[in-house]
Amino acid sequence: MTWVITKLCIDCVDMACVEVCPVDCIYGYNGSDAKTFPNQLYIDPEECINCGVCEPECPWEAIFEDEQVPEVFKEDIARNAKILEAKDDFSVPEVVEKSKPTPEQIEQNKAKWGYTV
Repeated sequence: MTWVITKLCIDCVDMACVEVCPVDCIYGYNGSDAKTFPNQLYIDPEECINCGVCEPECPWEAIFEDEQVPEVFKEDIARNAKILEAKDDFSVPEVVEKSKPTPEQIEQNKAKWGYTV
């Protein structure tokens, strides 16, 4: 079992999860294939130790256990795993502090991707 960062992170890219990860398994993409790897963070499934400390730190609520990923985000499991094929184009990003989103911004982001709880 591992954790997955879903498309709720696209263009939000809050680094709080990177800051708390004890094994530095959360990566940003440095390559040019934005179609395959959009602007978000990714968890390397082979490095993740399933500690779960990243999930509560994500202000966008974008991180789920792989077995708990909502149906609308199931493809994101494979997208995170795909980083193994292009590992040279990924690096652990330097943490940059960002303003936390408002509850309204979080709900708008979820609605944009068709996720309702």
